Amino acid sequence: MTRTYILLFICVVVWGSNFIFGAILVNTFHPVLLTTLRLLFINLFFLAYAIMCKKDLYIEKSEMKSVLLIGIIGVAINQWSFYEGLQTADPTTAALILALTPVMTSILAVFILNEPLTAKLVIGGGIATFGVFFVIGVGQRFVFSEGLIWIFITMLSFSLSIVLIRKLGNRDDMFFITFFSSIFGFLIMLPFLAFTFSHITLKYSIESWSLLIVTAILMHGICTLVWNNQLRKAQASTAAMFLNLEPFVTMVVGYIILQKSVTAIQIIGAVFIVCGVYTATFGYGKKSKGQKELFRKAT
Repeated sequence: MTRTYILLFICVVVWGSNFIFGAILVNTFHPVLLTTLRLLFINLFFLAYAIMCKKDLYIEKSEMKSVLLIGIIGVAINQWSFYEGLQTADPTTAALILALTPVMTSILAVFILNEPLTAKLVIGGGIATFGVFFVIGVGQRFVFSEGLIWIFITMLSFSLSIVLIRKLGNRDDMFFITFFSSIFGFLIMLPFLAFTFSHITLKYSIESWSLLIVTAILMHGICTLVWNNQLRKAQASTAAMFLNLEPFVTMVVGYIILQKSVTAIQIIGAVFIVCGVYTATFGYGKKSKGQKELFRKAT
């Protein structure tokens, strides 16, 4: 299990860093172009992986609608809103908002999957939400910038995509969802790229292109595959424990790379969020399959 823990931790460190590198990239690339290009390189990586591993890629007609929705909501909207948000939102605050994903997923599952609304979900959700509003309210005096609104959309779209994935969770190999939803997400972004192309330049430095390609493949390609594979071996509580470290990783990486100071308010808010997420997502048995799906990554 030590190897599993190490790999899960590495994935979380990489994903926590994504907020910082994303904030750097949106200062160079237009969000629509950035989203489309990252999906392009992610898809090329997944295609190479599928060929090397001889994956039997097929999609049933009954699955098409759900996978298309995941591509629209969990890939295109999720990625686009993330980079739109990072243009103005503080990366650490963005990480704290996205830490609400397991709680929001559980709430959506109540309405979409008819799962029970437990007292722990209500209490934990309240604590975690208080943590977010504590950071925004006390730290930013309840100023909801456009960037924060975009990040909330990112969190909601991610949560909804997880619920949709759970509805399709009857295959042993779920790679087909990752593969086809990424392709659909990329295709959906193309018309928006064409619409904004007149405002976009492709004259970027080698460093910028390298950062875009490497982070796309590493964060959304390699780490996604590693995480989902190791999730089969680890308990849901372990996955939650590591994912809850993401905001703290963002704080540390932001301080190292951007020299961005971490406030006491952000730390206190993070503690509330972690406690709330843990309380809310562990109200129905530590080895529940549904719990593990809370932490599955699409892209």
